[in-house]
Amino acid sequence: MLPPSYGLALLLTTLVALGPLSTDLYLPALPGLTQTFNTDVAQVQLTLSVFLIGFAVAQLIYGPLSDRYGRRSLMLFGLALYLLASLGCMLAPSIDALIVARFFQALGACAGPVLGRAIVRDVYGPLQAARVLAYISGAMAIAPMIGPFFGGWLTAWFGWRANFAALALFAAVMLAVVFAMLGESNAHRDPAATQPRRILKNFRALLSARSYLGYLLCTSFAYGALFSFISGSSFVLIQLYGLSPQWFGVSFGLVVTGYICGTLITARFTLRLGPARMVKMGAVLGALAGTLMVALALMGVRGVWAILLPMFGVLVAAGLIMPNAFGGALAPYPKMAGAASALMGFVQMALAAGVGIVVGHAYDGTAIPMTGAIALCGWAVLASYWLLVRPSSEPSLQPPSCGKG
Repeated sequence: MLPPSYGLALLLTTLVALGPLSTDLYLPALPGLTQTFNTDVAQVQLTLSVFLIGFAVAQLIYGPLSDRYGRRSLMLFGLALYLLASLGCMLAPSIDALIVARFFQALGACAGPVLGRAIVRDVYGPLQAARVLAYISGAMAIAPMIGPFFGGWLTAWFGWRANFAALALFAAVMLAVVFAMLGESNAHRDPAATQPRRILKNFRALLSARSYLGYLLCTSFAYGALFSFISGSSFVLIQLYGLSPQWFGVSFGLVVTGYICGTLITARFTLRLGPARMVKMGAVLGALAGTLMVALALMGVRGVWAILLPMFGVLVAAGLIMPNAFGGALAPYPKMAGAASALMGFVQMALAAGVGIVVGHAYDGTAIPMTGAIALCGWAVLASYWLLVRPSSEPSLQPPSCGKG
């Protein structure tokens, strides 16, 4: 069993950040890809949605495999695949080739978050997991905060391919570090974890637990709101409001500080209030902030502030919801933490991919499709909490001194 340490937490943070870094670094290049490959917004946006589809599918594979064989070897495999696929993205001669390479890049990138979260559950236990995930999520937010900033400059100086060259270099470094430093954390290996009947039985058991299903939907819709912004913001802020790729990166980074604020609040208060109450706070805030954003768009209010200020609130809400939802959902399942994490990640990514495709196809030269999707996802989080998490607040998901959420 790996001992808890600051070095381990830092390594897991970097590995979990592999997913958002893979989507956020090249966001400033998206509008330019429409001209480079002579295609439309919906086709370029597929490089994001296909990534999420691959990410979602791979989690269903990594989770059970890691429950049976352990986390370390699969992490090494995923990083090696990610390195090769990043080189494929860099050399892609067409938009179709880039979409295919992004799918395989997702298959590799998925190892970082799904196995990283399972390692947190392995090492830190049920009650501390939500708190540690909050710290990791807060530090991980540095990736989407600085990713578009550096991606904007890389795009301006060297072109869009430089973004994928940077990701390939990052993967090579992480592969070497994991090989040298990461030990095995799974002390409860399940020889039957990869049997199809057992996988289906585990997933059925998870989905039949009201609290797990509620937390799953909360984190999935919260990420759907975030991905609506990821998939639509570069077109709205660059094409519609005239920001340069560099200033788009700065604006994106400023908004992401909201997520950091949310995760810091989570880390400070989760042990005192419990995951359910923290999710409730985030759900209310996210619904209100999303409603304000779409209301401003419907009233025809133009300006970068009309997008960025409400989105800051949405991201504070996401920082309250996502770590607590993951921690609360995984707490009762030490022997199938990989499967539980994988199923949550699959639903989260699949839902976000669908939302992203809708936002891409609905883009009409206004901010309404993006802001409308964000608002709908915010209200869906609140409904999921109210209908599933609140009535099922099980004592096992709360600290002993806490009441019901």
